[in-house]
Amino acid sequence: MSRLAAEHGAINLSQGFPDFSPSPRLLERVTHHMAAGANQYPPMAGVASLREAIAEKVARLYHAAYEPESEVTVTAGATQAIYTAIAACVRPGDEVIVFAPVYDSYVPGIELNGGRAVFAHLRFPEFKPDWDEVRALITPRTRMIIINSPHNPTGSVLRESDLAALQEIVRGTDILIISDEVYEHMVYDGMRHESVCRYPDLAARSFVISSFGKTYHVTGWKIGYVAAPAALSAEFRKVHQFNVFTVNSPMQHGLAAYMTTPKHYVELPDFYQRKRDLFRAGLEKSRFKLLPSEGTYFQCVEYSEISAMPELDFAKWLTTEIGVAAIPVSAFYQLPKESGIVRFCFAKKEETLRSALNQLVTL
Repeated sequence: MSRLAAEHGAINLSQGFPDFSPSPRLLERVTHHMAAGANQYPPMAGVASLREAIAEKVARLYHAAYEPESEVTVTAGATQAIYTAIAACVRPGDEVIVFAPVYDSYVPGIELNGGRAVFAHLRFPEFKPDWDEVRALITPRTRMIIINSPHNPTGSVLRESDLAALQEIVRGTDILIISDEVYEHMVYDGMRHESVCRYPDLAARSFVISSFGKTYHVTGWKIGYVAAPAALSAEFRKVHQFNVFTVNSPMQHGLAAYMTTPKHYVELPDFYQRKRDLFRAGLEKSRFKLLPSEGTYFQCVEYSEISAMPELDFAKWLTTEIGVAAIPVSAFYQLPKESGIVRFCFAKKEETLRSALNQLVTL
């Protein structure tokens, strides 16, 4: 869809990346460390100062203690972290429960390592999990459950009751958890992000994954991290060493320096909620039906009052004829499910959003 948007000069609200620059201070810190010579291999698990900063952030926000040396690993983006955690733990015949609509890297990672994805379903229109369904899907082959909150593509957010239900389901089992929390700092309307880190029983069996690219508007840098107990981190690093080895050095040093100011992520919910609210207010003047957007920088909409086209056809038409690119939510189902929903990304400049809205309200 990004390529199609470029070919037709459309406003790109499809792929999830900002169209604005990161903080000049962050760029200055990276440039400083490049000039200072931090251009060779860093330690395999990540620069010590960055791992320490990550552990401090997690402790400050979630009151969870991770030892930087043995329990925090810097990764080449969250996608690599997810794949590496799967590869470290999933063997042929293992089952991994995922929630549909499911972020597109999970199932290929499971299948490439010989596992089988088992699908639970987020309930429309709030896209909430049915924990009775999850409980019924557990078998002796269940190796792992992957959760994602705030959720891409739907923007839904797990509550304390959801984590309590998950905790009860896995109690007394050897089931592991990957908690994809890359949008952890984008939760709105005063809600609290319920990180797995907050729940000791869950944290003890979990790989908790986040993304500097999402948090600091630098998706092209491809830097993330995983926090996990020492035993799980040791297995993770056995794979990490050979599928990535390490992550670019000057960006790590720059991020470590930048993280000494917590407001850069503490203020992020307000920053993105203003964009969400502007975009939603504009769409309310259109024939799109707004679905909840509790977190992430995505807004899903129903378009049944505008067209009966299948989602992919509608997204292409929207791009080529109306000049605004979106993503069909059916792309996030293993077997494409036509619900008449597309996803917009509102991580854009205000003028970009207003220009897109001017086009969308004509429909």
